[in-house]
Amino acid sequence: LDASWRALVEHHDYPPVIRDTLGEAAAATVLLASTLKFEGLLTLQMQGPGPMHLLVSQATHRMAIRAVARFRGEPPASGGLQALAGREGQVTVTIENEDRSSRYQGVVPLVGDGLAPCLQHYFERSEQLPTRLWLAATPERAAGLLLQRLPTGASSSAEEDEMQAAEGDEDWNRVLHLAATLTPEELVKLPGSELLRRLFHEEDVRMFDPGPVYFQCTCSRERVTGILRSLGEREVSSVLAEQGQVEVRCEFCNRAYRYDAVDVAG
Repeated sequence: LDASWRALVEHHDYPPVIRDTLGEAAAATVLLASTLKFEGLLTLQMQGPGPMHLLVSQATHRMAIRAVARFRGEPPASGGLQALAGREGQVTVTIENEDRSSRYQGVVPLVGDGLAPCLQHYFERSEQLPTRLWLAATPERAAGLLLQRLPTGASSSAEEDEMQAAEGDEDWNRVLHLAATLTPEELVKLPGSELLRRLFHEEDVRMFDPGPVYFQCTCSRERVTGILRSLGEREVSSVLAEQGQVEVRCEFCNRAYRYDAVDVAG
């Protein structure tokens, strides 16, 4: 996530508490997308009446990410997510296919003092899978660790089912106990391979090849032109008359699209 995280925030001036929350959301979005088999877009959205009234983080199945946060006033430096987004805030996870033929959405309230407890609550409610998350971010790096207990396969007898369940409980509790020693500093400083081996040195740790994650914004002049058309000629012309040009700036990548009188007439 290192290069993509830095590209994601380089054109924004976020207060540290909002920047770090956005970094945690970016890491969480990639982790969530990696647990799913889908071809499309996963969107993690946080809304509330607090100073940070909107946060959106998106990842495609190809691991292209983008994210943005909106805030007003001076955000509180402490008090957790509920103080930042508001006690009535909520987290929404939306998954939609590329052709938009199917769409799934899950909504959970803000619980605990960070994004990780909210997403753990989401998994327990929507996926019925025990899940634990650790998230951390700095100006240079966003990182996360996701542990998930997978269902066991069916066995030939009830006695074997009980034995598998007991062994599964023991394994899950042991892994959680080991992971609970992880600190935010270790999460953002250590390479993934070293981190897993340090946490689970008594286990048989097998590593998949790392996959690339990259920042990509989907804005384009064609899309912005479509937005201006939908606003209508009268409104666009009034902005042109008042400011001499029409400028639309993408909130994700901060790219500016400018239209002069000839462009507007076209």
